[in-house]
Amino acid sequence: MENPSSYVHSNIAGFVSLLEICKIANPQPAIVCASSSSLYGLNAKIPFSEKERTNQPASLYAATKKAGEEIAHTYNHICGLSLTELQFFTVYGPLGWPDMAYCFSQKIYYMERLLKVKARWMVMKLPRNGDVSFTHANISLARREFGYRPTTDLQTGLNKFVRWYASYYGAGKKSD
Repeated sequence: MENPSSYVHSNIAGFVSLLEICKIANPQPAIVCASSSSLYGLNAKIPFSEKERTNQPASLYAATKKAGEEIAHTYNHICGLSLTELQFFTVYGPLGWPDMAYCFSQKIYYMERLLKVKARWMVMKLPRNGDVSFTHANISLARREFGYRPTTDLQTGLNKFVRWYASYYGAGKKSD
């Protein structure tokens, strides 16, 4: 694990600093926080659901995100802050990180077709220490409570991702 204190500094200390500023603001803001599907860690029940336990993190990153959720709950209870936690699952695309587009065979197939090149496969032993090998969200609660309806299918999303990636990094240039 590289630089473990960076997770604690950002996900716990930084979050508490933000909440301390928010609690004295007048009026207090409503806060939306980014959490992670990594919270589900070693939970084996798929798809992951909000009703499932998140007390078995498989990485320090996940543990700090879990701590952030507990801290948010405490600030809501003690200070009355309005906090909403969103748990993101494998974010990819222009607003995500390029390395978060996970590479299973179906996605590789789409990418090969879009780019008109044959993929070079790199085989890695998975999971690495702390990695969660599979995530899949149960979105039924978001659908019921918020009317959430995904509008982008996988192939369309990957098409958009490839176009963004090529324009951002320049087609044919090596990204570091």
